[in-house]
Amino acid sequence: MPITPTLSSVNVAFFAARLDFQTDVSDVRAGLLAPTPGFVLIDSRSRAAWDQGHIPGAVHLPTAEIGARAAELLDPAVPVVTYCWGPGCNGATRAALALALAGYTVKEMIGGVEYWVREGFPLRTREGDIAAAADPLTAPVAGSAGPACGC
Repeated sequence: MPITPTLSSVNVAFFAARLDFQTDVSDVRAGLLAPTPGFVLIDSRSRAAWDQGHIPGAVHLPTAEIGARAAELLDPAVPVVTYCWGPGCNGATRAALALALAGYTVKEMIGGVEYWVREGFPLRTREGDIAAAADPLTAPVAGSAGPACGC
């Protein structure tokens, strides 16, 4: 199928919108390691899921509590990034929608906590921070060209 100028502009709009509304675990990790992240990371999962393990630096705000608690936890001037379990779960999307409806600037972290772990980033548990080795199917490993995927 040939790319027409109209189709090309639709493609540009679509992919630009995805970057406006989504971020990935590597970019979130880099932001959290910066002196000023420029966003608040929201874990929208249940208390049991949070206790099982969550991303260090995240704020726990389950989707069902956004209406009642967002104003006490979040500054409307600071962008928000939501996450949930992973690509098979739309909890982060529902949380992002609830926050957007409440007036916050929000992005969804694609991959969720599953891809956070698969890239070898730490989780905070009751016992302390833990990290698994990076999955070679999702992240560069030792001996590769460098610490980042290059995308």
